[in-house]
Amino acid sequence: MKAIILKEYGSNSSFLLTEIPKPKVEKDKVIIQVCASSVNPVDCKIRKGLLPGIAPNLPGVLHGDVSGIVREVGDQVKDFKVGDEIYGCIGGFSNMPGVLSEYALADSRLIAKKPVRLSMIESAALPLVSITAWNALVDRGRISSNKKVLIHGGTGGVGHLGLQLAKAMGAETHVSISNAKKAEIVRALGADGILHYSHENPDQLLQNLPQGCLYDLVLDTVGGCCLDQSFQAAREYGTVVSIAARASHDLTLMHVKSLSLHVVFMLLPLLRNQDREKHGQILKEIATFVDQDKINPLIHPEVFSFENVGKAHQCWESGQAIGKIVLENKW
Repeated sequence: MKAIILKEYGSNSSFLLTEIPKPKVEKDKVIIQVCASSVNPVDCKIRKGLLPGIAPNLPGVLHGDVSGIVREVGDQVKDFKVGDEIYGCIGGFSNMPGVLSEYALADSRLIAKKPVRLSMIESAALPLVSITAWNALVDRGRISSNKKVLIHGGTGGVGHLGLQLAKAMGAETHVSISNAKKAEIVRALGADGILHYSHENPDQLLQNLPQGCLYDLVLDTVGGCCLDQSFQAAREYGTVVSIAARASHDLTLMHVKSLSLHVVFMLLPLLRNQDREKHGQILKEIATFVDQDKINPLIHPEVFSFENVGKAHQCWESGQAIGKIVLENKW
């Protein structure tokens, strides 16, 4: 079958179109005809060689997010049949091949039937970011309708899913953004409040907090000083959840406010082969919200072909894209 492999870590020109063996179905897995994938920050970091602990051996196939059609089913798989349209995050890490190929082998626990009202391209934008948002807000944050929530990075992959998920759960939801264009987007997605800041002066965020407004739950999707600001924006006994806690921080304010801090690493079930069924269950819930028109993916206007995955990575690294960058399999 045709596949895009990464020859060596480094530049976005290291991808190569080639032929590799088609996977064979296993008892608890399915073979998917791949329709689309999307770019996540972890894909770019793996390509650069920045995450050797979770990267596949090279030459290898990258990317985890997938939408596609089930073509073969293992004899122990009960929830899927040939012809089902599915989505999930299934590989591209460690010893799990990615999805930039005609067909992919998927653990049936990691997938769900895709939302009915979305296309394959739209569905491929959802898996990793929606599972991460669910892990953060539902599993760790224990979100509920009586909570006031702040989400940093409201137009980012996890941020825009988190905003919509929090609204679907009935919470009062505020977001932080860096410019007027993004403010229009999050307002259309249902944000109850918008905090503006600039990259040059991130402290503007705290200056723009409404008088006396502190939050029950703060989701940090950015990291760095944003996590410190999350501690300041949280109320006493509040909860802060981060998906980007790779830095040193002063925890004094956490102590003074008696805050809870949680960190989310969505890939653990894939890497450890534990509790993978949780991902499939979350994707079922997300599909329900999507089909109720409570969640919609924000998609970057230009859709790339698999052959142009290098350009897709370049687009993400430019920092100019708003919305998930999606790749379509045209083979």
